[in-house]
Amino acid sequence: MHGFANPARFLRLARQLTLPMLVAGVLLCAASLVWGLFGAPAERLQGDSVRILFVHVPAAWLGMGGWSAIAVASLTELVWRHPLAGIAARAIAVPGAFFSALCLITGSLWGRPAWGTWWVWDGRLTSMLVLLFLYLSYIALSDAANRDGNGQSRIPAIFGLVGAVNIPVIHYSVLWWNSLHQPPSITAGKSEMAPEFLWGLLAGTTGFSLVFGAVVLIRMRTILADQQAEARLRRRAMEAADA
Repeated sequence: MHGFANPARFLRLARQLTLPMLVAGVLLCAASLVWGLFGAPAERLQGDSVRILFVHVPAAWLGMGGWSAIAVASLTELVWRHPLAGIAARAIAVPGAFFSALCLITGSLWGRPAWGTWWVWDGRLTSMLVLLFLYLSYIALSDAANRDGNGQSRIPAIFGLVGAVNIPVIHYSVLWWNSLHQPPSITAGKSEMAPEFLWGLLAGTTGFSLVFGAVVLIRMRTILADQQAEARLRRRAMEAADA
């Protein structure tokens, strides 16, 4: 893990991975969406509205997976003081917030014809909304720490760990409480989803995950470049003051 602590080594690897991940992700997403719109059949009960699952489910997965990654990066930063862990968490937060918002929006669009309402305050929807607020709070905390010149502040990392408590709440909410939201269709080792939906969904989830990873690498490279530029400006200011 510490082998990639060197920014130069990480940047070399990130440059090699970003474009292939982005291209493969876009192609898989496009194939999944085309299949969802034109290839997959209408569902027996939900009709054509079920096609939104090809966006909604990957968005939900990445919203939850993004915060799980923030929690792992935060733990790594707090325990092992890995120099890139905090940067990784900051890079994940914005795309994670985007996919959480996309999950809520597509869920509302799907809920209107399926449930007869845009929104219900049940466990799954409410805990997903809480996740979006957690992302926005984390972004604000990280930006504040960075503006104060204390990019290594432990507060965002602690917040990233504490916020992870919401992830199992989201996952198990449909089992713990009565909910309009359906229970999981895909669990470890089995699936209740028809193959014509399952394979397109897996392709879309893989594609969106690759795009997510590419965006995170791009953001990490940008944050590192900003930090290096800032460090050079500080050195020049000190040299000018000494002269």
